[in-house]
Order: sequence, then structure tokens, then C-alpha cells
Amino acid sequence: MPTKADQSRKPARTSEERLRALYAEHAGPLLGYALRLLHGDRSSAEDVVQETLLRAWTHPEAMDPSRGSPRNWLFTVARNLVIDAIRARKTRPAEVGEGRLGEDWAQSLADTSADPYDRSLDAWELAEVVSVLSPEHRAVLVETYYHGASVAQAAKTLGIPPGTVKSRTYYALRALRLACEERGVTL
Repeated sequence: MPTKADQSRKPARTSEERLRALYAEHAGPLLGYALRLLHGDRSSAEDVVQETLLRAWTHPEAMDPSRGSPRNWLFTVARNLVIDAIRARKTRPAEVGEGRLGEDWAQSLADTSADPYDRSLDAWELAEVVSVLSPEHRAVLVETYYHGASVAQAAKTLGIPPGTVKSRTYYALRALRLACEERGVTL
């Protein structure tokens, strides 16, 4: 006759076996689906699969065979996780690292293979667009992009906290992009 300890271990083992079977049957298609939703970002897709299977494990009622195939539920959970992640990224401004800002952008302007006349026109158009920015936004862009200062250096020069440099840079770039679009300027 099984003891109480044996009985308490059996559901856990059965739960683990069900999770393994669920993974073996659905992880591959679920990963492919997540990869398509995330445009090939494999590490994020693997995170979505892991979180989806974790939710399946914590909600065993959704995996009940009498409710039909669990695949629909799993794919719905994966889709919702991707949508939630996208929404979460959109609610916060992108963070700027502590290093130098805009090296790629500055490098594209300094590209020596471009026609000097075109570079001069681009610089003139950019100067005109930058002139419509607020003085605070213009100052932070000049420090971070033109002078190539790090966030800490720009904060010290402008006499503002580093977090303010980051947020002003974010909003200044948004305003700059909008001003360029309004004028039909493509840089």
C-alpha cells in the first residue's frame, strides 16, 4: 500500500511529466510562431516560449484534454506576451547608455565617400531644422552629438542631472525627427 509521502510525490511527478510532454509536443511550433511575431529575435522568442509554458504549468486547467487541444491556448498566451512586451516598450522612452551618444549618426554625416556638395546641403538643412528646437533640446544635442560628450560629461557641462540629459536627448531627437518630416528633409 502506498504511503502518504509516495502519494504526495506522484502528482508532482505527473505534473512534471505533463510539462515535459507539453514542451516536447508544442515548444517547436510555439518557438516558430514567436520568431515570426518578433521578426526573428530568437532570444526574445525563447523567453516568450518559456513564459508561455510556465503559465501553462501554473494553469493546468487550460491544459485539460476535455477542453480541446492546448495549442490554441498556448499560441494565444504567446501572442499576448509579445503584445504586452511591445506595449511596455512604447510606454517608456528608450534609455540612452552612459557612453558617447550618436556615434553612428555622426559617422554617417562625416562619411568621406559622400559628395562634398551633398554633405554641405545636408549640414545646412540640419542646421535649419535644429534651429527650431527649444534651447534646452538644442543644447543637449550639441553636447552629445556635436561635441561627442558622454551623458555624464554633458550633464556636468550643462549643469543638469544625467537622467535629464537622457530624457532631453530622447525628446530632442523625437522633435528633430518630426521637424525633419515636416520639412521633407531626409538625412
